[in-house]
Amino acid sequence: MRKSIHAALLLMTCAGLLAGNAGAQQTGTLKTITDTKTIRMGYLRESVPFSFVDQNGDPQGYSIELCKRVAAGVQQQLNLPDIAIKWIPVTLANRFDLVSSGGIDLECGTSTNSLSRQKQVDFSVMTWVDGGNFVVKAGQPHHSLADLAGKKIAVVGGTTTESGLRAALKKGYVNAEVVPVSQHLNGLNALQKGEVDAYASDQTVLIGLALAIRDQMRLDVGEQNFSYEPYGLVLRRNDADFKQAVNAVLARLYRSDEIVQIYKRWFGGLGEPAPGLVMMFGLNGLPE
Repeated sequence: MRKSIHAALLLMTCAGLLAGNAGAQQTGTLKTITDTKTIRMGYLRESVPFSFVDQNGDPQGYSIELCKRVAAGVQQQLNLPDIAIKWIPVTLANRFDLVSSGGIDLECGTSTNSLSRQKQVDFSVMTWVDGGNFVVKAGQPHHSLADLAGKKIAVVGGTTTESGLRAALKKGYVNAEVVPVSQHLNGLNALQKGEVDAYASDQTVLIGLALAIRDQMRLDVGEQNFSYEPYGLVLRRNDADFKQAVNAVLARLYRSDEIVQIYKRWFGGLGEPAPGLVMMFGLNGLPE
């Protein structure tokens, strides 16, 4: 009798542990995705070539493709027969608020991971390494920040690029006027109209924008970056299971040749990946 009772108790305990483990996997964002069969992803409209919309209004870009891979990986992990991606437009001003408030599950753009931002949101492993730079109209003799002394420089307000620009100007004793704008398009329009002399953003974004508008305005990129911008996908704080699921997909990509194909798809015109980017992929290709 004691053996039977002991066996029954053991079975009940194991069943309870298994149920507890299953429940642990279905908390936070992963539970919401399981219940709704949907993952909500935020995108930027004009951050070429990371996150933008095509002629049909569909999100495209390097960060968008990474997020699509994340969606497929989460679907597989949760054993869902299907998963829908609900694309939600965000701006550089509201992207973090939408993540922290639950408006979106993942932000797929050009967000720099910083210590101050980690107080509001969390980040995946690094997805890109960039730096702040500026563009001027082609032919202008402005190659460095020092050349912009006495000039006006537009930059999206409230970004790490703005703070990096102000810090670089102060460090270099360059007296230039920083003109905050709300989005890339406003900065480029101000540059075209002559209202500012330069527009600052992350270098790869600037190159993408320059290529996108080359028929309307020719631009030259500054010769040297003035800040360090490590990108990551943005998710809510204190959601360890979802963060692990996101990082697992990215790490597997970085360990494979697929990340090279994704790079070539969006940055092939820039040549081979820079050594720093290759190192970043290697360091974040975490083992299972």
